[in-house]
Amino acid sequence: MATERFGIIKVGGREATVIGDDVQVGQDAPEFTVHATDWSLVRGVADTKGKVRIIASVPSLDTDTCDRETRRFNQEAAALDKDIVIQTISTDLPYAQKRWCGAAGVEQVVTLSDHQNAEFGEKYGVLIKERRTLRRAVFVIGRDDKIAYAAYMPSNSEEPNYAEVIEAAKKAL
Repeated sequence: MATERFGIIKVGGREATVIGDDVQVGQDAPEFTVHATDWSLVRGVADTKGKVRIIASVPSLDTDTCDRETRRFNQEAAALDKDIVIQTISTDLPYAQKRWCGAAGVEQVVTLSDHQNAEFGEKYGVLIKERRTLRRAVFVIGRDDKIAYAAYMPSNSEEPNYAEVIEAAKKAL
């Protein structure tokens, strides 16, 4: 059974429970399975082997902060080495993610759904029990499949330090 941690984040003004432990820089990136927008299964680490991955964990693409963050990473992707892959994972349903990407013109970021099993959420310490959504966090996984960067936002309304994330990804090349 996964660890449950209460009171490390507030959701809707109330203390919430996070399921799973935070990942640490230097550890092997936990493998996880999520769904692509066509409902096909994606293995988060294995299917991007040999690449540097930026993984953004967000509550829902239909919120202002998540919308802004995903659009920003989409813009950043255009200037990055092609060996850097950016994935945004939420518990939104795959067809909702596909609709959002089409409306937002997001084509560089790969959106993935942790809706069905919440495996990513548990393994990366971002699953919020009370709402079954994800906590905002960003991870960089190096070509060696190790965590090169991990940042958990203290609030779901706080955006990540984009420059720091991009620098960590470039360093991991």
